[in-house]
Amino acid sequence: MRIFYLCLGCLMVATGVVGAFLPLLPTTPFLLLALWCFSKSSPRLEAWLLNHPRFGKSLSNWREHGAIPRRAKIAAVSLMTMSYLIYVFIIAPPALYAVIVAVVMIGAGTFVVTRPSPPKG
Repeated sequence: MRIFYLCLGCLMVATGVVGAFLPLLPTTPFLLLALWCFSKSSPRLEAWLLNHPRFGKSLSNWREHGAIPRRAKIAAVSLMTMSYLIYVFIIAPPALYAVIVAVVMIGAGTFVVTRPSPPKG
């Protein structure tokens, strides 16, 4: 299982890196999954992610406090809203599909907004 988690963690890091350059693919959720996989397979890679200059602080805040920075919350909810509007007005799905997607996005947005902000300092 250790090798499976190691390979899956590497795949999640690669997907997260791609997400850093593609606007609609998120980065942080894939790095959180990679962190979890590395916690099961490679303490060295887990430490590398936690000490990463760009992503380490966010990953540590999530692991220790379940916290999401305010700017990230605003960005996430704004992007979800814009994505939904594009979906509804450009793709024009059947009403049932639009409602299902709205419910899922509202649930995800509520989850993000209700997470605490990281402690100061």
